[in-house]
Amino acid sequence: MKFFRTIGSLAFVIGLFTAIFIGGIWQVYTSVEIPLWLKIAIYFLLGGILLVLLTVALEQKKDKAQEEELPVGEMQTRILLQNSSEVPGSEITKVLGLVKGHTIYAIWIGKDLSAIVRLVLGGELIEYTEMMGKARIVASNRMIAQAEELGADAIINVRFVTTSVIGSAAELLAYGTAVKLRKPKIKV
Repeated sequence: MKFFRTIGSLAFVIGLFTAIFIGGIWQVYTSVEIPLWLKIAIYFLLGGILLVLLTVALEQKKDKAQEEELPVGEMQTRILLQNSSEVPGSEITKVLGLVKGHTIYAIWIGKDLSAIVRLVLGGELIEYTEMMGKARIVASNRMIAQAEELGADAIINVRFVTTSVIGSAAELLAYGTAVKLRKPKIKV
C-alpha cells in the first residue's frame, strides 16, 4: 500500500506543478486578452514560486545529509529519564536546572495528501504518527545532550508539549529538570 500511496502522491505533485508552471505559462503566453503588465506580473509570481521551491529543495538536500548524522533511535545514555519528581532508590543531591530540546517537523505535500484521504476514510494517520515519532526522538536527544553537558545523572518531571506551527508542521518540545543523584546509604 505504501508503494501505491507514494505513486499517487507523486502523480498529484507532478500534476499540480505541471498545471501551474506549464499550463499557467502557456495560457499567459498565448492569450491576447491579458495585458502585458499582468503577464509580466504573473511571470514574476510564478518565477518567485519556482525560486522558493528550488531553494527549499536545495536546503532539504543539505538537511538530509545533516539528518543522517542524527541518531535514528533513542540516544544511548547513562541519564535516567523519569516523569515523576522522585527517583525510587536514589536521593536527589542537587538540582541542576531546566533542560529542554525541541524541533519542528513537517511532511511533504504528497504524504499530506495521503493523510487527508485517510482522514476522510478513517484510520490511523500513519504519516503524522511517523512524523511525531521522529520529532519526539530528536527533541528527547537534544534534551538529553543538554543534561549531559550539565553532568546530570537523571532528568525528572519529563514532559512533552506539541504545537501546530503551520499546515502539516508541528513543534515538539521535551523538557524536564536535570538532577544529580546518590544512592542512599543502607543502615545495618
